[in-house]
Parts: sequence; C-alpha cells; structure tokens
Amino acid sequence: MLSMTEAKPSLLKISDKLSVRFQKTGSGPPLLLIHTIRTQLEYFRSLAPLLARAYTVYAIDLPGHGHSPIDPDASFDEPYFRRAVISFIEELDLSNLTLVGESIGGALALTAAASLPQRVKQVYAINPYDYEIRYGDGIRRGNWFANFIIGSLQIPVFGAINAALENKIVLGRIMGGGYHDPRKLPADLLAEFDAVARRPGYKRMARKVLAGWQSWSKARDYYQQISAPVTLLYGDSDWSQPNERERTRSLIPAAQMLTLKNTGHFSAVENPSELARVILATG
Repeated sequence: MLSMTEAKPSLLKISDKLSVRFQKTGSGPPLLLIHTIRTQLEYFRSLAPLLARAYTVYAIDLPGHGHSPIDPDASFDEPYFRRAVISFIEELDLSNLTLVGESIGGALALTAAASLPQRVKQVYAINPYDYEIRYGDGIRRGNWFANFIIGSLQIPVFGAINAALENKIVLGRIMGGGYHDPRKLPADLLAEFDAVARRPGYKRMARKVLAGWQSWSKARDYYQQISAPVTLLYGDSDWSQPNERERTRSLIPAAQMLTLKNTGHFSAVENPSELARVILATG
C-alpha cells in the first residue's frame, strides 16, 4: 500500500476552467477527503494512510487551493466548490461513496450528499463550517490575532495590502487559533501552506472564499435533503458553539453527533488516529 508521500498526485481536468489535483491511495470502497479552508490534500497526510487500510481514498485540492489551478473569474463560494466536488465524483463515476470533510470540507460533504443521494453511502462531517454571521467569523474566534488580521481583510485596499504581507509567522499564528494545542501544527506542513500561498492569485482567491461567508451558512438549507447516514464530529475546542452544533444536528435526518476530546478545528492533523478509529469503526 502506498502512503500519501509515495503516491503521485494527478490533475483531473473537468472543464476548460476547472481542474482538480487529487491523490489516490489504498483499496476498497471509495472514500473522498475534502480539506479545510486554506489547506490542501496534504492536510490529510496522517489520516489518509489509516483510512486506506479499508478504503480507496481520494484526497483532493479544492479549486484554487493547494496546486489546483486558480480560475480568477470564479466566485469561490460554497455553490462553486460544491459543483466542483460533484463534478469530480461524477467524472470518476464514484458510487457507494463515503464523504469525509472538515471545516468547509465538512459543509461541502453535507451539501454534496444532498445533491447525490444515489452515489453517497455515508457522510462524516467534521467541524462543519456552517455558522458564520460575519466575515471570517469562525477563524476570527481562534485568538485575538486572527480576529484582527482576518477582520482587516474585508477592508478595501487595506485588506489587499494585509493579505499580500502575510507570511509563515502570520499564517501560523492564525492557524494556531484552530488547535487545542497549537504545538501540534507541524512546521513542515505550515511551510507547505505558506509556499502554496505565494502562488500568483492565491491570496486574492483566499479573500474571495472569506467574502463568500454567507454562502457557508446558507449550506444548512440543503441538510434536510440528505438521505445518507451522517456522523457529525466536533473537536471539543472547535470554533463552533454548542448551540450551533445542535442546530446542524437537528437539520439532518437521523444524524449522530460525537465529540473528539483535546481537539480543535483541525482534527485531521491534531487527532488523526482517533478520527480514523471512529470512521473505521462505524463505516
């Protein structure tokens, strides 16, 4: 079995303006991993090999993220990403599919499942990012630094300047606000995220994702259409509040909700073994 570091990523061309980088490992029924805001398929480098013992694991770079091409004209809101995920699934003709997503990936796993009932077998939505009531709301809850920097990005001109000045130290402080223990953010993974953020057009794309904040809350409108079994997993130190988690659970037919101890928003990095244990035990 190949690990993620041994398996070579591929680029799937879906249309003239949309291509998605992905990595395939393991064997068994298909499982699709959908990453968080501002990360990429390497985010799952510890989780994917554990799941690949029982599944054929597909990990993707969402459009514009990681090393997937950036369409400068795209909206980069929830409907755009959802269409891309659906197109990826349909292009590879995946069925009997398990969806596993974290943060915006968790919300996308839920909305994609609502759109593809005939293909999706089961959903694991981890810390779904579906509760924003202001620009960058979730990320801004991490710490005062994240609140200041992310909040500033919505300001015309000043926001673009701040985005351009972002470096590895700034990114680390912001992302650290999403960990129960910030020391569990690996330095080499942070360096990869920082390197990718230097791609032409990337920081403008990232601001577009934040600008589409209302679309992530509107994702909840689709949850009642989900027919596949859903497991909601939240870190006990996730940015979401208990009432927001319960609201999401109440909207999804027959959903169960579990809590991961000593875990923040980025559980696939901070607590991959427990996350894999839950998925393998209930899948």
